Amino acid sequence: MPRSVALLRGINVGRAKAIPMAQLASVFDALGFSDVHTVLRSGNVVFGSSEPPTEDVAARIEAAVLASTGVQSSVLILGSAAFCDVLDANPLLDIATDGSKSFVTFVTSIPPSLSLPDAASLAPEVLAVGPAAVYQWMPEGSLQTRVPRSFWKQFDAPVTARNWNTVLKLRAILHS
Repeated sequence: MPRSVALLRGINVGRAKAIPMAQLASVFDALGFSDVHTVLRSGNVVFGSSEPPTEDVAARIEAAVLASTGVQSSVLILGSAAFCDVLDANPLLDIATDGSKSFVTFVTSIPPSLSLPDAASLAPEVLAVGPAAVYQWMPEGSLQTRVPRSFWKQFDAPVTARNWNTVLKLRAILHS
């Protein structure tokens, strides 16, 4: 059965939007998905489904999570191939030497008139935009990012970031 990755935005960040992973997995089970695996506490779910990963499926998951937990969270879903394509397209692999400081921000679309911050103002941080994601190398850590919030406000739909270590764990489960 084809597998997908669901990325829930903003859950279990600090004490906000707390959802136990067993409860999250049970939501996916109740929706009829198979082979459900959660990864870490940050809203990462790998699951099998005969349905393609569409916005309708994401909306059903969002509604079920809200009904079950009382937590509203946007959900981005990528099929296995699309998820791996995003990882394979990372142009920063040669410079990102610490997976905890290298991030992939998953987006539903890149705005056609996306305005990038000046690279010199970000240094030593590096930002790169791919066809389906934004990649960041933050050698000083994610709390010290120099990318202005105004950059992220250019995206119409929700975005959600994961560090490189996490996305590699997700890929390993997809291929297990």
